[in-house]
Amino acid sequence: MNYEILNKIKSPQDVKNLSNSQLTVLCEEIRDCIINTVSENGGHLAANLGSVELTVAVHRAFDSPQDAIIFDVGHQCYTHKLLTGRFEDFKNLRKENGLSGFMKPNESVHDPIITGHSSNSISAAYGIYRAKKLKGEDGSAVAIIGDGALTGGMAYEALNHAGDHNGNFIVILNDNEMSISQNVGGMSKSLTKMRNKARYHRFKFAFGRFLNHIPLVGHTIYKFFYRVKETFKSVVYKNNIFSAFGFNYLGPVDGHNIKDMESLFKIAKCYQRPTVIHVVTTKGKGYPLAEKKPNSYHGVSPFDVNEGVIPSKKITFSDVAGRTLCEMAENDEKICAVTAAMESGTGLTDFAEKFPDRFFDVGIAEQHAVTFTAGLAKGGMKPYFAVYSSFLQRAYDQIIHDCAIGKVPITLLIDRAGIVGEDGETHQGLFDVSYLTSIPNVTVYSPTYYDELIYTINLSSITDGVTAIRYPRGVEAPEHPNIDFKPDYTVLKGKNDRVIVTYGKLFSESFKAKQQNDDLSVIKLNKIYPLSDGLIDELKNYKQIDFYEETVKSGGIGEHLSARLHENGYIGSYNIHAVNNEFVPMSSTAAALKKIGLDYESMLRS
Repeated sequence: MNYEILNKIKSPQDVKNLSNSQLTVLCEEIRDCIINTVSENGGHLAANLGSVELTVAVHRAFDSPQDAIIFDVGHQCYTHKLLTGRFEDFKNLRKENGLSGFMKPNESVHDPIITGHSSNSISAAYGIYRAKKLKGEDGSAVAIIGDGALTGGMAYEALNHAGDHNGNFIVILNDNEMSISQNVGGMSKSLTKMRNKARYHRFKFAFGRFLNHIPLVGHTIYKFFYRVKETFKSVVYKNNIFSAFGFNYLGPVDGHNIKDMESLFKIAKCYQRPTVIHVVTTKGKGYPLAEKKPNSYHGVSPFDVNEGVIPSKKITFSDVAGRTLCEMAENDEKICAVTAAMESGTGLTDFAEKFPDRFFDVGIAEQHAVTFTAGLAKGGMKPYFAVYSSFLQRAYDQIIHDCAIGKVPITLLIDRAGIVGEDGETHQGLFDVSYLTSIPNVTVYSPTYYDELIYTINLSSITDGVTAIRYPRGVEAPEHPNIDFKPDYTVLKGKNDRVIVTYGKLFSESFKAKQQNDDLSVIKLNKIYPLSDGLIDELKNYKQIDFYEETVKSGGIGEHLSARLHENGYIGSYNIHAVNNEFVPMSSTAAALKKIGLDYESMLRS
């Protein structure tokens, strides 16, 4: 599309040379480009629309890549991509071999690290900053973190560390929902306005240098004035959490006023102590439908720009899990649901409305969520923690230490298990099987269809120890064969000596293969771990076993099964078809399965 200003932006330096009127046009063009691209490709919309002016101001005040700029999560990095030479490729956002929806170093020198999961920006930026200082390099590091990502414990660990050292390290809080510090009255407003002006800080620095150069008594006088100032600030402003961590605090500032933000960012560059700049933005800015319902426009599939996002009428695995918990909670007052800032994504919206006292959103804090869930169970409740597979990775230690060792009866509802498609490497649910099956006292189920999911969720309410139920993103396969479902495994007999063994979503692919070749036998695992003795005895009847799983091969069920068969003297041919210990790049799920060799056509060729 022919944009008057955006077409000419080849690097952040081009943004620095624009007039105020040109900046206004640029922001309008950026929003139009983002809305049109996301409406065609899907992606994260509301947060990106809210951070347009913020990103423009950042690139005017700082010098990327000399100044490392890191956008937490990446949900707010689309404008950054457009300003750093990727406009021509932006039309391929989230497409196979196209631009990632998150920061990615192999795309651009302006992306210092990968950001797909939240709360890591401050840690990474501070590490980069300290490395620069150790090497004697110029430049700073800037972490741009949203108020949602700030609920993650890792962010506070980083603040605690960074606040303990002097230096020009900068954190920008993109606040679109909350107020960090409660300011009081007209005096507070006046002081905030004064503190956000460059001339105030120039005077402050000059006055400090003057006092410190007075022989004998100068430094003592400076320290006295500093203590008086800090005491006065604590009375008027009330100390906020950033001050407690040792950060200088600037703001709040309008996150849609480029001039004011640019001025404040340049002030922050003058400090020789870590600084937090509090920027207030509006999610979905410039697209009224997204402004009214920002949560509905967080991560979206392709949509009509004029009509907006129309909720799908298709029932998903997430919906079924949430509805099942609601039905169970109607009859059992001990049923509780826990989420880590993913109420809607994990299908718990209805549960939250119907049972608010038994619904717990702990924020982006999966480690806390698992241990909190264990605490609920130890207190006599029946808790279910609904979480994406790729996010549960953060809580591995808590599953071991706080749950499995003590056989604490909790259930993990693991959503988005397997390949998820366009979000790419950071969100593929390919590791949960390997890390969960390495832990004693954990039972893992992988249902293929909704009725199986409902059955296993109900079963887990009366099961001791940790129960993990993993299920894919989206809807169940359209063909639901009439098979004899059994809790451990189901056998579909054929006439030859070859059998396909699989579980979860891939069973639908194996069933297609059997429809093409009815002589083929298929074994569908329902409880995928621990493996039953009966399964081993059944498999010894086949001369060729092909195991298919939508996870990494290392530590997967295929390897566990291989070891058990070897121990029991199996001498036939055994092959594992899985992700060969690599990260699966961005593409559609169907394309990824075909490329890896996990689709039904590949099964027929084996």
